[in-house]
Amino acid sequence: MIKKNPFYCSSQRFSHGYTSFRVRFFSIAKNVLDLSLPTVTESMQIRSYMATKSLLEIPCVSSVDSLLVRRSNLFESQSVLRNLPPTRCMSKASLELKTDDGVVRFSMGKPGSTAQGEKEGKRVKMSRKAKLNELRFYRLKAKKKMNSANPEVRIRYKLEKAKRKEAWLIEKLRKFEVHKAPAETHDPEILTEEEKHYLKRTGEKKKNYVPVGRRGVFGGVVLNMHLHWKKHETVKVICKPCKPGQVHEYAHELARLSKGIVIDIKANNTIIFYRGKNYVQPEVMSPPDTLSKNKALEKYRYEQSLEHTSQFIEKLEKELEEYHQHLARFKKVKEDTTQHCLITR
Repeated sequence: MIKKNPFYCSSQRFSHGYTSFRVRFFSIAKNVLDLSLPTVTESMQIRSYMATKSLLEIPCVSSVDSLLVRRSNLFESQSVLRNLPPTRCMSKASLELKTDDGVVRFSMGKPGSTAQGEKEGKRVKMSRKAKLNELRFYRLKAKKKMNSANPEVRIRYKLEKAKRKEAWLIEKLRKFEVHKAPAETHDPEILTEEEKHYLKRTGEKKKNYVPVGRRGVFGGVVLNMHLHWKKHETVKVICKPCKPGQVHEYAHELARLSKGIVIDIKANNTIIFYRGKNYVQPEVMSPPDTLSKNKALEKYRYEQSLEHTSQFIEKLEKELEEYHQHLARFKKVKEDTTQHCLITR
């Protein structure tokens, strides 16, 4: 009775599987030649082919011994493949295809390296400790200038800081510039002196008013004027706080936006507006070329800060000039005393 080899079936399956795998690999290699870079699935097949090829290069021995050798080599190849980086972590440029002398060769590079071997420069991210050290260095540098024994160093440091702030505020205020809409054709109504006197008296007696505060002229002021003109012909606009001459600017701007007529400007910064004989309430009472309430307040704060910064810069420049004059006088007195000492000797 002939004993069957227990490893015969498994070795036969292994050889049959390898034959089918060779067919698949050469079809993949043919497709790879048409492409510039291999895909992820192809790189996986290349790895498995390299592992299988190392098994088949062993010379033929007996069926049992050959299979044991193959199994040991298979475990070794698996350990080698396990040490390689995973396929999902490799970019398409990490495998290079070479077709020299009609032979297909694949060479593995570092993950993320390009085909020409050029490394893309990565942006170095500063750590939190490095940022804190840099800030500490600048603070110590500024403190050293502030506590300097030389008055000129202290004044110049403050002056440079104030000028940087002034430039930053001017840049911020440019964002709040609103482009004026093209002027509409508006036919101003001609009022006689008697009508103006009557409207002036009426506006003074009535209690309805619109305040213009620190925000200045914005969309809400014009909206309130139109709401008052629903039931009243005139409306008072009270401007507080207001700089000298600024009330006339407010009157001109409100007349342009509301299409009203300025009747009188009082000494207490109060403007009386007349809506007009043929007044029609507009659909959009708040003009689009004006700021909102929040943006108007933000703009006022930047303007206030810019005004104080400009005054502080003028003060520092004056101090620096006085210090230079003091140095010149002291130097002149010192030269005179030395000359006098030389003459007396």
